[in-house]
Amino acid sequence: MKRARISGVGHYLPERVITNEYLSTLMNTNNEWIVERTGIESRRWFTPGKDTVTSMSVEATKMALERAGLGPKDIDFIVFATITPDYFLPGNGVLLQRELGMEGIGALDIRNACSGFIYAISVADQFIRTGMYKNILVVGAEIQSSALDKSDEGRSSAVIFADGAGAAILTAVEDDQPHILSTHLHADGNFAEELYCKDPGSSREDRLSAALLETGSHFLRMNGNAVFKHAVVRFQEVILEALQANSMQPADIDLLVPHQANLRISNYIQQKMGLPDEKVFNNIMYVGNTTAGTIPIALSEAWEQGRLKEGDLVCLAAFGSGFAWASALLRW
Repeated sequence: MKRARISGVGHYLPERVITNEYLSTLMNTNNEWIVERTGIESRRWFTPGKDTVTSMSVEATKMALERAGLGPKDIDFIVFATITPDYFLPGNGVLLQRELGMEGIGALDIRNACSGFIYAISVADQFIRTGMYKNILVVGAEIQSSALDKSDEGRSSAVIFADGAGAAILTAVEDDQPHILSTHLHADGNFAEELYCKDPGSSREDRLSAALLETGSHFLRMNGNAVFKHAVVRFQEVILEALQANSMQPADIDLLVPHQANLRISNYIQQKMGLPDEKVFNNIMYVGNTTAGTIPIALSEAWEQGRLKEGDLVCLAAFGSGFAWASALLRW
């Protein structure tokens, strides 16, 4: 049986840096309040007229392809994770396919928000295991800033979410080479409204009207306490599930790359898992929470910094909207 290995990673961050001091001019907040609750000091927001989910993904993909030693024509399939596509329809996968000249290959979009990239990795892994495809492009990208309520009412989420794109190339290898060992996917829709964006929704009489806009239902809404309470439990569970499935212990992990939801959550998980700082990668401090983009962006930066070496045991884990959570354990 063939196995899937991450052969290249890349990322793109918009050039516009949004500091906590800038946010304090838009809403009643300050640097100390934001850092204490989230760990974020700055984040990136897209530049209207320049950045799109597609354009950011093109740049991330080009970087990933170069690092994998591949070209656009080598890609057999695209799995694209985003909840903020450029169009209501079609999905962003076909838009990326068009821009990269990957004519005729399939493109699948995944809407699992914070866990989207790991869900996408899992889907791509299954395709490669069956022998259907050899090289699959997996992308996680978001433009969240345009969906944020930048008033005092939306402050708890507006200071967290950000924009960016990450990409990974999964390549078929023999099972004696480093590869994805296992993936683990979960969800509980009972908590769907604790972190969601209600509109525009197809079941409304009018998907987008002046009356609807006045309600603010098109803004992202988050119950931060509920998310934190569940995240610290589910993160641990799904990481341990991956380790147990492969007869391993937390000490065996060379690098944990968690979804960058909140630095407090990451630090709590690190403490509970007994991992030293050098075994956990965080970049939320200067990137923010880019939802489906966090893990591939972090992987790309970790690779650039020399923190990913061949044969390393790497654990990816995510929790967020849905609620949905997931993990992947792999040899780099």
